[in-house]
Amino acid sequence: MLNIIDAKLFRDMISGGMRMLANNKETVDALNVFPVPDGDTGTNMLLTMQAAVMELDGAADDDLISLAQAVSKGSLKGARGNSGVILSQILKGFCEVVIKAEELTVKVFSAALKRGAEIAYGAVTKPKEGTILTVIRMTAEYAAGASAKNADFLTFLPKILEKAEAVLKETPEMLPVLKKAGVVDSGGKGLIYVLRGFYNVLAGIEIPVMSEGERSKSEDADAPYADIHDLDDITFAYCTEFFVTNLLPKTTESDIDKFRDALCEIGDSVIVIGDLYLVKVHVHTNTPDQALSYALKLGEIDKIKIENMLQQNRALKEKLAAERKPLGIVAVLSGAGLEAVFKDYGADRVIEGGQTMNPSVTDFVNAVNSVNAESVIILPDNKNVILAAEHSRELVEKNVVVVPTTNISEGLAALVVFSPDLSAEENADNMTRAMKKIRTGQITYAVRNTVMNGFKLKERDIIGMTEGGIVARDASDISAVLKKTVEKIIDESSEVVTLFYGNGLGDGVAAAHAERLREAFPNLEIVSANGGQPHYYYFISAE
Repeated sequence: MLNIIDAKLFRDMISGGMRMLANNKETVDALNVFPVPDGDTGTNMLLTMQAAVMELDGAADDDLISLAQAVSKGSLKGARGNSGVILSQILKGFCEVVIKAEELTVKVFSAALKRGAEIAYGAVTKPKEGTILTVIRMTAEYAAGASAKNADFLTFLPKILEKAEAVLKETPEMLPVLKKAGVVDSGGKGLIYVLRGFYNVLAGIEIPVMSEGERSKSEDADAPYADIHDLDDITFAYCTEFFVTNLLPKTTESDIDKFRDALCEIGDSVIVIGDLYLVKVHVHTNTPDQALSYALKLGEIDKIKIENMLQQNRALKEKLAAERKPLGIVAVLSGAGLEAVFKDYGADRVIEGGQTMNPSVTDFVNAVNSVNAESVIILPDNKNVILAAEHSRELVEKNVVVVPTTNISEGLAALVVFSPDLSAEENADNMTRAMKKIRTGQITYAVRNTVMNGFKLKERDIIGMTEGGIVARDASDISAVLKKTVEKIIDESSEVVTLFYGNGLGDGVAAAHAERLREAFPNLEIVSANGGQPHYYYFISAE
């Protein structure tokens, strides 16, 4: 059990959060679509965390209070962009509670998250829900109840992470720009990496230091090409950041508040945080000179950074135009192994779904719009999904062609014959012919007692299915059902049987099942791979 985090663990925890974010910076950057799609959220959050760690390394004392003070100070000094500044304020509020408590228990951690959310909300002039602010607030609210039932960090933090992930998944429903782009909030995603880094350190899970090349492979962000704002949509052109240092003796907290109000009159995305020692400023404005002039009335200005968002927008549009390809592919599936296989064969975007979680028309619209291609082929991979895919064509400006694949095996067969040199319609014809040449089956389990296709089924029975319905059952023997199902889908011309096994089976069990099939069908080549799909033990194809 781990009930108290001491100074050494706290130091390692902050460093682990930084390393976890560093390893996944590109993932977070790829999600960034607001207010300008400049892809720097992960970078800004990482620089903020690195500054906190640097300040930690220079801390004179090695006690919890001194280290918490260092994190608070360092993160503010290194804060970059909206996301970095908000993260610094979360850390400031968190450390404020730790300093007062003088020890870090689960209950203190929960209170620290709550204070971090409060400070972060207070730092933003017009908070938007569906952002990192929502993720930290709702996670902190949940933590309050969870801390009363879990004194051990190793049981408490996984629950916190699960809640944070659930909130993040809902951010597109809260912020239209996210839903339009088909992504979750980038800042919220970055925050979860930091929290996961905390947990990994406390749980003894190694966080490797990755090279730049390795980092890009750490997690496929499925990075979308979001709809880019028109130039006229950017009201305030210059992202302006700087520090106010060496504040004049006459400057008061009230003067800082008035300064914040003055910036709100000449811009938006205003963040003014700090105290009479140091003030961090972020504003989008058309008159950065005026913002600097206001600041000079408070003290000296330092580390000025002014970026032209109109030019960023133009550059991104040019990049998208240069990289646009004639044809892209969207597929529906669930399972990390299947996703990797489909992307290896050319799928640009995967919509998580299928059985029990059919994607909506909006899901398809978002996915199609996120693919940087003139035409898009959709592989629904489920008969219940085809209609939604078809209706999405009416809501997008791109040419969309739906190949009516009804399962994963058909989808992969279609994808194998895809050629980027042919038109969407020519590919669709080839794909449709290819998917009809294979015979498919699935192994799953019964969810209730029933009678179907002549089989008397009990809940949790193992069942084998083909296009014609249920063809095999057994109370518990997956291997027996697998053999009977394969018998039903092969014929004299069959040469290869491909098996994708689900997340309910281990590699060893799946290997044993495949070996039994080889013994039963010595003339067939049996190929087995981890699909990682839920609910289904196997997806099977014969060709």
